[in-house]
Amino acid sequence: MRVLMIGSGGVGDAAARIAAERDFFDLWVVADHDVARAERTVREVTQRHTAPGGADGPARFVAAQVDASDAAAVTALAREHRATHVFNAVDPRFVMPIFEGARAAGADYLDMAMSLSRRHPTDPYGTVGVKLGDEQFAHAAQWEAEGRLALVGIGVEPGLSDVFARYASDHLFSEIDELGTRDGANLVVHDEAGTEIFAPSFSIWTTIEECLNPPVVWEKDHGWFTTEPFSEPEVFEFPEGIGPVECVNVEHEEVLLMPRWLDAKRVTFKYGLGDEFIGVLRTLHTLGLDRTEKVRVPSSSGPVDVSPRDVVAACLPDPATIGPQMTGKTCAGLWVTGTGKDGRPRRTYLYHVVDNEWSMQTYGAQCVVWQTAVNPVVALELLARGTWAGAGVLGPEAFDAQPFLELLAAPKPAGYESPWGLEDR
Repeated sequence: MRVLMIGSGGVGDAAARIAAERDFFDLWVVADHDVARAERTVREVTQRHTAPGGADGPARFVAAQVDASDAAAVTALAREHRATHVFNAVDPRFVMPIFEGARAAGADYLDMAMSLSRRHPTDPYGTVGVKLGDEQFAHAAQWEAEGRLALVGIGVEPGLSDVFARYASDHLFSEIDELGTRDGANLVVHDEAGTEIFAPSFSIWTTIEECLNPPVVWEKDHGWFTTEPFSEPEVFEFPEGIGPVECVNVEHEEVLLMPRWLDAKRVTFKYGLGDEFIGVLRTLHTLGLDRTEKVRVPSSSGPVDVSPRDVVAACLPDPATIGPQMTGKTCAGLWVTGTGKDGRPRRTYLYHVVDNEWSMQTYGAQCVVWQTAVNPVVALELLARGTWAGAGVLGPEAFDAQPFLELLAAPKPAGYESPWGLEDR
């Protein structure tokens, strides 16, 4: 396997560090529009990690420059390095050029977020419009005809949550009432003086996209429909000391993926944002600072066109850099209700918790980006082994969950004895 990874931000950098401990690939190209950033990732991977059994793991990593918005550039780089798999580790606005570039190069493709939706009207039981992933699924027949695989939504959420859904369907439930992804944390970020600051632990560009577009819900009797942003608040009790967090509906890929392969009466995604974060997002929307369309502003060099959302992202700390200032844990998981295999009512939370102190000490990566990055690496190893195989545009639900969860749990780095858990409530 020869992997072209596009993006060496927080998640891409963490993925390279995780991959360096494994021996399933021959080459891992770290590509970024800023080649210095890609080179830094390769240099730090070389310093920190070696492959199992004494293999020269870091020597398998090389850096490259690429424009992720240019499908032809992606194709050319994939062909130059004879990539068998193109791994998209940048934000979802670049999904389609990378997706198209991989296919043109004859490579398989993986991403952690799907093609963008168009902002839906808030219209319960009405027309949703262009949904997350629609642009990719429109090409499913071509990918399948060419014998190529596009594995979409294989981060943590979407990704591991979808694997949990397949596992619950196969092993825990005979009938599912709801597949409800629930994400929460007790993370806090402080400045150098020790004062708590507002610093999102994941891409603010992506977070704005997810949280301000009307959320999509799926019900068996109605299909996909929308609700108001931040609707249906509920307090969810997260495990391993995180505790109660208020969660609200947010647009997310799981709702668009799970019903395609799994039988459930309802599918939802709720995110534990907190009052402060919701207030910031509402303010950004009120001021128009969530817009991606460029506006003209004066500068010392004359008028320039900038995207307000890009300005917001530039003004906040880079999520890849805040790990040393962060404390707490993050939890990704799936709340499943229905009827168990024994015919009795069942309510189960399948989850994955990562402590920031552990991920920083072990990998030099903050917990949210590490938790996202480990799952595509596990998927790539399953594909390299032939344990997972397929053609077309497929989500994680299309594959057997058992080998994924087994590989996620082993090898077990020190301090990571329980990589995923299950609670019946």
